Amino acid sequence: MNILNIEDDKKTAAFVSRALEEHGFVVISAADGEAGLKLAVEGAFDALVCDIMLPKLDGLSLVRELRRSGTTTPVLMLSARGEVEQRVEGLDAGADDYLPKPFATSELLARVRSLLRRNSLNKNAQMKAGDLTFDLTTRETRRGGKRIELSTREALLLECLLKAEGAVVSRRDIISAVWEYDFDPGTNLVEVYVRRLRDKIDRDFTPHLIQTVRGLGYALRETP
Repeated sequence: MNILNIEDDKKTAAFVSRALEEHGFVVISAADGEAGLKLAVEGAFDALVCDIMLPKLDGLSLVRELRRSGTTTPVLMLSARGEVEQRVEGLDAGADDYLPKPFATSELLARVRSLLRRNSLNKNAQMKAGDLTFDLTTRETRRGGKRIELSTREALLLECLLKAEGAVVSRRDIISAVWEYDFDPGTNLVEVYVRRLRDKIDRDFTPHLIQTVRGLGYALRETP
């Protein structure tokens, strides 16, 4: 597991890195917010441990920028400020957990492991096609990191197409999955919702993902 440790205080940075490395984690360190943000966006990390008070870019701003970029790596915030208001501020910024200083090694490790477990469960609940992601639990939809708002039926249609993993889904199967009809009502309901979904996930992006397979149905894939 790769952890990014963003901390400007050398003693705290060394303490956190040593504690994690002794328990099998690979730790990369950054001493300021700008360097930490660059590494977090570009690198493949399983979790971030990030102080709030950082030079160049504070931890709260770092996490906000991280989430704005579409990066979902879990973040454990560290700070000497342990009041409720500051903890809420950190969580509202996009952090996943908050650990006030001073803290014991055992608690740091427990918090990091908890984040990793939760992130593993979240990954299993996510479906992807190219740069499109869809969370089966929350129905949160993003393309290229940009959040897309879908209605309930649009989300069910997207889920139906994603679960087919690029295979063609017939009109009848879509009706069954999205509207739970066991018959074809003979309307253009499917066509209307496919058009609405295309408008949201394809219109401003390339390549277009929703493919019409004439006479058979629809498929969601990167190539025709």
